[in-house]
Amino acid sequence: MSLSNEQVNRLARLARLAVSDEALDITRIQLDGILALIARMEAVDTTGVTPMSHPQELAARLRADEVVETDRRAAFQAIAPQAEAGLYLVPKVIE
Repeated sequence: MSLSNEQVNRLARLARLAVSDEALDITRIQLDGILALIARMEAVDTTGVTPMSHPQELAARLRADEVVETDRRAAFQAIAPQAEAGLYLVPKVIE
């Protein structure tokens, strides 16, 4: 699929990108290359290929889920301008 300059201008406008007339041909060629790559990828037969979350078999090293900070809720609520029932009260900002 080959794009026209008008299509590239429309795509640029929709993406809110400024493409000068000098860069229009280069942009069109690059977009045509991207579309050709997508077409080649769509043509690959992936029947029987199991989807994977990552291209390499990596194991995530997880750390222990431990509490490292003390509960300072009461101290923070004490210095808040307004708090009630464990919640911070804020002024209404939307009418």
